[in-house]
Amino acid sequence: MDHMIEHIEITTEPISLSAVSAFLRQSEGGAVNLFLGTTRKVTGERITVELRYEAAPDLARAEIERIIGRAREQWGLLRVSIVHRIGIVPVGEASVVIGVATAHRDESFRACRFLIDELKRRVPIWKKETFADGSKEWVEGTVPE
Repeated sequence: MDHMIEHIEITTEPISLSAVSAFLRQSEGGAVNLFLGTTRKVTGERITVELRYEAAPDLARAEIERIIGRAREQWGLLRVSIVHRIGIVPVGEASVVIGVATAHRDESFRACRFLIDELKRRVPIWKKETFADGSKEWVEGTVPE
């Protein structure tokens, strides 16, 4: 689709889900799919007290653009929004929002899943988790096969 519109943002501010949703619903599509990645309180058996994201913003944006390009080749994307928060993201708040608007739900679900999986696998954004016991750990992105 030559008229696909995209929105990419890397921010230190809380992500506005209503703004992302409104952006996606401006398309001609019949399906909008939103994925929210949030900071969880418990990881394994440890309590998370802080999750901090760091990024190389220019490199991250360029890689996100490449991933969107690949998704665009496979599915009829009308609009795409990828917003990733950096800095400290408190428990329960969104660290990443991936949204797509397409004509039909199947392509919307597939595109959204592809985008989050590829973002976790390829984009230079890292997270450091601090636990209640004082331990800290850099977490690598992993994607189930």
